[in-house]
Amino acid sequence: MAEEAILGYLATSEEIPDSGQFASQHGFQHNDVVNVIKSLHGFRYIDAQDIKRESWVLTDEGKKYAADGSPEVQLFLAVPQEGSISKDELQKKLEPSVFKIGCSQAGKNKWVDMGKQVSRKVQHVEDKVKDLLIRIQKGEALGKDDINSLKARKLIAAQTWKGYSVKKGPNYAPTRKKVATDLTRENLQRGDWKELEFKEYNFNAKGPPAEAGHLHPLLKASIGHYIYQLHLAYGKYVTVKYIFWNFDALFQPQQHPARDSHDTFFLEVPSTTRELPEDYVKLVKRVHESGGYGSRGYMYDWKREEANKNLLRTHTTAVSTRMLYALAKQPFTPKRYFSIDRVFRNESVDRTHLAEFHQIEGLVCDKGLTLGDLIGVLNDFFSRLGMSKLRFKPAYNPYTEPSMEIFSYHEGLKKWVEIGNSGMFRPEMLLPMGFPEDVRVIAWGLSLERPTMILYGVDNIRDLFGHKVDLSLMKRNPICRLGID
Repeated sequence: MAEEAILGYLATSEEIPDSGQFASQHGFQHNDVVNVIKSLHGFRYIDAQDIKRESWVLTDEGKKYAADGSPEVQLFLAVPQEGSISKDELQKKLEPSVFKIGCSQAGKNKWVDMGKQVSRKVQHVEDKVKDLLIRIQKGEALGKDDINSLKARKLIAAQTWKGYSVKKGPNYAPTRKKVATDLTRENLQRGDWKELEFKEYNFNAKGPPAEAGHLHPLLKASIGHYIYQLHLAYGKYVTVKYIFWNFDALFQPQQHPARDSHDTFFLEVPSTTRELPEDYVKLVKRVHESGGYGSRGYMYDWKREEANKNLLRTHTTAVSTRMLYALAKQPFTPKRYFSIDRVFRNESVDRTHLAEFHQIEGLVCDKGLTLGDLIGVLNDFFSRLGMSKLRFKPAYNPYTEPSMEIFSYHEGLKKWVEIGNSGMFRPEMLLPMGFPEDVRVIAWGLSLERPTMILYGVDNIRDLFGHKVDLSLMKRNPICRLGID
């Protein structure tokens, strides 16, 4: 036993200077000796001091050259002593990596004349690289220049050996005393508890980790957004699933490509709805077909059966429409709303796209709002997400004018990346709802997943959301705070 050997050795000697040498002399594995030393040190039977030694070991490439010879010598020996050999023929005799390195090193050493025909310049060479590698294998010391040369060619790697020097501790004894960890009923009945030596309690020891539930990173980020939005006194949306609110009420024409089945999930049961406000539907139909409120409309035959279809909403702006319609039916009061909810699109799944994901959307409804107000709100909103460098680019949305794409400078990627969309809702959308003409609505939206990926260092969206999520991810990641002190 390694423990008996260590304690017995210290009974007659003052110190074990090197645990590695002790292990080899007594026929033990060094790891076993190290474990015993740690245990004895914990009970103060011994005092242990760390020992570290730097050494060099051969890499896989270095081991290969130590056995077969360096590439430059292999190439030199493949060249005939008299005459020459074509470069193509020489290449066939050697492995590709050996040929490439050998050409470079042999030419550098002026051993061969490299051209279409390769010939020797000298007749005898020494394989200094192989000799140095073999010396390292034997544990011999090399000069600094030789070490740097081998290290530059990645033929050797540094290795740190760790061990201990050991002396007697304050509780040293030739054999370890058995200490009791519990006071049993039998100890009390026999009365031997008086002679027992009990193990001391370690009040600094950590207990087993509590098996408790953990919040998903997306939920942590979502909660952070909720706290931030409520901090700014925004109200929350409700959900919706009707195509009318998703497209038609947003002044998006029925022939728009986003309404095709390859972009949208339509419901089979129930496939249609009858829960639409008829007076408002008539106004929406008129503004699509012939315009109004200063607009010419889209001048097409608007179909009620298309507007009655049910779908899985493609964006949370569908919810904005319904909330604004409800707000327009009341005496006007300025409002701010936000939504964090799931949306669904018939998209191919890859590292940055899912068919089911979350959108964050906010809007402000008030009189006299301008594009400057929208830019100011966006700068404040995204700065709280840690995105202070913003740019805005003109864009097109059927339901907003003007419209802007939002870009932020990504320090990791060293480039500007799109992070959201924004705009001011069009009169063709707001006025049929019943808003006064001077009411304006500014709105913006972004994905929840992409900022969360940046926040938690996730580079594949499928590792964050879906059936491939690693459950340990939820335990490892900290709480999300978005600029709220």
